[in-house]
Amino acid sequence: MAAEERVLYGSDDSGHVHRVRLLLDMLGLAYRFVPTSAEERRRPAFLALNPLGQIPVLQDAGRAFADSNAILVYLALRYDARRLWLPADPVDAAQVQRWLSIAAGEIRFGPASARAIAQWGAPGDPAQAAAISRRLLGCMEGHLKDRTWLAVAHATIADLACYAYMAHAPEGGVALRGFPAVRAWIDRVRTLPHFTPMIDLPLPAAARPS
Repeated sequence: MAAEERVLYGSDDSGHVHRVRLLLDMLGLAYRFVPTSAEERRRPAFLALNPLGQIPVLQDAGRAFADSNAILVYLALRYDARRLWLPADPVDAAQVQRWLSIAAGEIRFGPASARAIAQWGAPGDPAQAAAISRRLLGCMEGHLKDRTWLAVAHATIADLACYAYMAHAPEGGVALRGFPAVRAWIDRVRTLPHFTPMIDLPLPAAARPS
């Protein structure tokens, strides 16, 4: 790797990776994307970057950063001088952190898990993932009825962290019908400058329109 080259290891169908790609693009940061298969993640070279063998991993400024939300925080603090993506105000920062925690909790074990089970046969209980998803969608619907963005009055890394798995929830059999405020928020994220979509996967048979 060249001394100043920025490299992101990941896969095109990972929402964890997609949230990092969104922020890199929206900050105007050049990077090289390296598709990294499950087999490659078990190799010593990758485990030296992240011993857990998980994606994404970002190499930047001579260091390796793992965990998608940690990478978002790093990029926002290092490259966003206006502190829009991660506000400096303690109350606003706390609101952002709340949604980062939801992204790592309810979203991970709800729609993200349902999608992984439906698409790749990942281990897990689909009924439990669906139940977590429905509870989360109800919470987000109420939260977004009188808000434009999740944390503050403008888009932050909270919105980027939560977007992909919510937008692609139907790929796990989690319907977004009946949640107009959530769908409107998804559409707003898609209108952000330099937005790039994540690839679409086939809907499970039960979720396809009749």
